Amino acid sequence: MKRATVALVFSVLAATLLNGSARAEDVKAGDLVISQPWARATPGGAKTGGGYLTIENKGNTADKLVSATADVAGKVEVHEMAMNKGVMTMRPLENGLAIDPGKTVKLAPGGYHLMMMDLNNPLKKGDKVPVMLQFEKAGKVSVTLEVQGIGAQGPGSSAGSDDMKMQKMDHSKMKM
Repeated sequence: MKRATVALVFSVLAATLLNGSARAEDVKAGDLVISQPWARATPGGAKTGGGYLTIENKGNTADKLVSATADVAGKVEVHEMAMNKGVMTMRPLENGLAIDPGKTVKLAPGGYHLMMMDLNNPLKKGDKVPVMLQFEKAGKVSVTLEVQGIGAQGPGSSAGSDDMKMQKMDHSKMKM
């Protein structure tokens, strides 16, 4: 009887661990819910990388993402990419990123993001990158970015496959 119970407990624990690793859990901090934390893999020798996530404010007061740190980088800044008179610009948000009550802010490629600078090593697909976020009200919040492929558009996206991108490109009009 004891062996059957131990086997059952072990099976349930193993299934829970396997299912839990398939998707990062949401992180709750005060009125904030942080979900889908991820990063793109970087080419060898790259010194910068991007981190992305979604922040939902379920409360009645605004909060603000004021900074971030990560052991994998010398510096992490909260950045914004935007089109300005037909030119793509990128800049740090000196005053932080506001998350208004009842709103969701998505950090994603081509918009808001965490810019990790002076990377110690390239980010490789499958890596897990711990990051400490600092919010004005919610305080320090630890999240783990799951590294997707180079060029990925989000967790589990097939866009991260460089081989597929190359196959889909029309090379017939390229001058060599």
